[in-house]
Amino acid sequence: MTVDMTLRIPDDIAPSIKASAAAAGLSLNAYVVRAARTAAVLDAAQQLAGLGLVDDLAGEGDTL
Repeated sequence: MTVDMTLRIPDDIAPSIKASAAAAGLSLNAYVVRAARTAAVLDAAQQLAGLGLVDDLAGEGDTL
C-alpha cells in the first residue's frame, strides 16, 4: 500500500533544508523521509522509556 503525502516547507527554512539535503547527497524528498523516520524512532523510544519498559526490552549495556 502506498500513501501519498504532501509537505509544505516554510519559505524561511526551505533554503537550509535544501542545503542540508544537498550536503548529505540526498534529494529533498529522501532527506525529509529520513528525518521523519529518525523522529519516529526517537519518539517510540521515548514512549517506551516513559512506560518503564526500557529495562524489560534492553539487555545489559543496551540503552534507548
